Amino acid sequence: MSARDISIGEAARQSGVKVPTIRFYEQIGLLPEPPRSKGNRRQYDERDLSRLAFIRHARELGFEVADIRELLTLTERPQSSCHEADSIAVRHLRETEERIAKLQSLRRELKRMVEECGHGKVCECRVIQVLADHNRCQGDAH
Repeated sequence: MSARDISIGEAARQSGVKVPTIRFYEQIGLLPEPPRSKGNRRQYDERDLSRLAFIRHARELGFEVADIRELLTLTERPQSSCHEADSIAVRHLRETEERIAKLQSLRRELKRMVEECGHGKVCECRVIQVLADHNRCQGDAH
């Protein structure tokens, strides 16, 4: 393949990013709009595929679009300090740890509800009782 003859379908296949998502990334400016062929088809190159892989990986790690946009901007200045990238990652790590703590609390509460259920009638069901009255929960973190 030449420098600019990767179709959107082939870009999707190679990058693991679905066609509608590629179009969306173009719309929101994460991926520059590529040139078009005479038949008005998008034409991508290896650099676009690398950018798509970067975005996909960042999304898999849970980074928000705004953070990905900022990280992509940083990649355009390879000789600058990585302090900003580190700050974004540290903030994301903190948010992830907070979500994990909430999920662990949620897990404990759900486990307690299930274990305390006598598996009798709905009118005696501990799961239903706890869901109906938050005060019956042991924690507030969920």
